[in-house]
Amino acid sequence: MKGSAIPTKPSPVGGRRRWLTALGPAARVGALGLALFVVAALLAPWLATSDPLEIRLEEQLRPPSVDHPLGQDGNGADILSRLLFGARISLSIGLTVVLISAFIGITVGLISGYYGGPLDSLLMRFVDILLAFPGLLLAIALVAVLGPALSNVVLALAALGWVGFARLVRGQVMVLKERPFVLAAQTSGASDGRILLLHVLPHVLSPVLVQATFGIAGVVLAESSLGFLGLGAPPGTPSWGAMLSEGRDVLFIAPHVSIFPGLAILLLVLALNFVGDGLRDHLDPRRQGLGGTS
Repeated sequence: MKGSAIPTKPSPVGGRRRWLTALGPAARVGALGLALFVVAALLAPWLATSDPLEIRLEEQLRPPSVDHPLGQDGNGADILSRLLFGARISLSIGLTVVLISAFIGITVGLISGYYGGPLDSLLMRFVDILLAFPGLLLAIALVAVLGPALSNVVLALAALGWVGFARLVRGQVMVLKERPFVLAAQTSGASDGRILLLHVLPHVLSPVLVQATFGIAGVVLAESSLGFLGLGAPPGTPSWGAMLSEGRDVLFIAPHVSIFPGLAILLLVLALNFVGDGLRDHLDPRRQGLGGTS
């Protein structure tokens, strides 16, 4: 019909561009940096200039060169190759710990916030007890008892990491369970499990996503700290914290051994925090509204 406008379906590419624009410049820079770290970790076997475990004592502590762009460490191993494979360890541990922590924390938070009463008091007192312990010190104690291994690092960091998710989700659920759409679901006879999974859980995922982004940054720092103390990955494993520790004795002779792992940790944590800040601003319930009509 003349003069009528034909509705068009929004372009997915245009939607992604608008979403990225809404994140702000710092978050976009962080997202780009995080993407580079992820790509570098995934393509580490192809980007590495040599075997990260290869020892060349006759070439130890050599400065950056054409063959070794970031230099060589005390064993003559290529630092760039070890950084690339170290990114795999840091990102995989960060993601694994946060996934485990989020699953436990969301489950505890949903149950505690929805049912309240004595069960809520019991769960929250247990959370308060865990929060009384300094996180890193507890992780050091657990790894010292269990022994240096990546699986033990994940277990130690996840043992305390879930409490933040639990408190966050509990607070959200205590507000959401009074919302009209939840009360309507209860009146219609929906089971508690259905209400929690279909009506409550979708509305807590946004703050959980923000918490998870900051959580990965915290895990990367904690894993690097454990590696620096010799309580992280087994000896010889290309861990950023261990690489940083190896270079402290030769800091004035070969500063590149410590500088590049330190920069990698700094840039990855900054990228994750920038993304987290952008997501928090974009997904802020005060801007979008907390309610829903599920």
